[in-house]
Amino acid sequence: MNTVAPAPAASSALPAPASRTTAIFTCILAALAGLMFGLDIGVISGASQFIQKDFQVSDHMIEWIVSSMMLGAAIGALAASWMSAALGRKRSLILGAVLFVAGSVLCGAAWSPEALIAARFVLGLAIGIATFTAPLYLAEVAPEHIRGAMISLYQLMITIGILVAFLSDTAFSYSGNWRWMLGVIAIPGALFLIGVFFLPDSPRWLMMRGRTSEAVSVLTRLRGDEAVVHREIADIAEQLKTPQLGWHLFLENSNFRRSVGLGVLLQLMQQFTGMNVVMYYAPRIFENMGYDTHAQMWFTAIVGLTNVLATFIAIGLVDRLGRKPILYVGFVVMALGLGIVGTMMHTGISGHTQQMFTVAMLLLFIVGFAMSAGPLVWTLCSEVQPLKGRDFGIGCSTVTNWVANMIVGATFLTLLNGIGNAATFWLYAALNLVFIGFTFWLVPETRGITLEKIEQRLMQGRRLRDIGRSSKDGEDALATADGAIVEAG
Repeated sequence: MNTVAPAPAASSALPAPASRTTAIFTCILAALAGLMFGLDIGVISGASQFIQKDFQVSDHMIEWIVSSMMLGAAIGALAASWMSAALGRKRSLILGAVLFVAGSVLCGAAWSPEALIAARFVLGLAIGIATFTAPLYLAEVAPEHIRGAMISLYQLMITIGILVAFLSDTAFSYSGNWRWMLGVIAIPGALFLIGVFFLPDSPRWLMMRGRTSEAVSVLTRLRGDEAVVHREIADIAEQLKTPQLGWHLFLENSNFRRSVGLGVLLQLMQQFTGMNVVMYYAPRIFENMGYDTHAQMWFTAIVGLTNVLATFIAIGLVDRLGRKPILYVGFVVMALGLGIVGTMMHTGISGHTQQMFTVAMLLLFIVGFAMSAGPLVWTLCSEVQPLKGRDFGIGCSTVTNWVANMIVGATFLTLLNGIGNAATFWLYAALNLVFIGFTFWLVPETRGITLEKIEQRLMQGRRLRDIGRSSKDGEDALATADGAIVEAG
């Protein structure tokens, strides 16, 4: 049985330049899984109208083609929890990359709508595995001083992948070749597959399997400081003493059920903002505004660019302003943007000025999502789960995300055809207003408070909105500081 040597005194030194470079390269390569995710989300948007013309299928069949990927992703995410523990994070990423390449090639070669649905399902399995495994791997290999940046990089890679897919679709739209639109993403997928073979195994997973000496070797390459390596090995060993109770804790503890329920609700809120409606059906939306095919594709690319740029707003403000204020602003902006788009479609869009104004309001909606619910929901879902049930809680959130995503993708065109363009956008605008109330009554403010404190308050049975930061925290901190001054005096 392997044992862990006592950790030397903690060192504050940064890793040696060579080790720092190795660590950053490793993290960037792993974060490219987010790029694959974004490519898969974005690529179907521009291809769907050409698929519909080629196969002569209904809107309902297009909804199935779009949403089959999300069904596969939900199943992939469920399987990834077991795979990442049994096979390891690296092997799970390899399997995800293989499925991604195979699914992309099959999409490009699809001989029928049913074959395309099956190929999209395979792609979904790949994405489900990647969305669970890549952030987990990044959190376990990234040095402490860049961990937050590297995990944020994964989220940024998703938005970049969507943008690249939109640009690729725009280029191929001049020939209308949807097979190349769907198949070309196999190229970056193959490059990612090759790169994953050069990734080290996760030190935490190696220690879970009793392979401590290998974990030390990997951390030495990534950290370059013996004191830091021994301290981190000791920390991992201590963390592994806390078993993941998961399902048992869910059945036995009502407070844990509340945190899992909050994570599920947050993911439902994120998906029913209507963001993925735009991601999957942007050209159709721009067609309803009166634009021709090439203008539809270029405006879709602008949507992707706006999504990338607005994500930096969240990265820059989340630890300054807090989670809830940004969510409030985001939901208001999204409701306003979609409400105006619906109104413009109701009154009729005539003339270039009205067209551009409607596009601007849709882009305003994109900004609202990318700066708030997009990245912050994932942050909150990880922060509100107690340590003993964190894997289970985040797993429930991830599966909920994909199931809700599938529902949105499979119903949008039906809504357009059933209740009309204006009413559909008004519906999503109304949902965003409802989410403001959910945020006020149920969502805690987690900025500047430790995960241990959040867990303690949750298990004490406090209201969900009160398990995070509050004005009382500031008063307590001030009282503690005053007491220390008096005592020192």
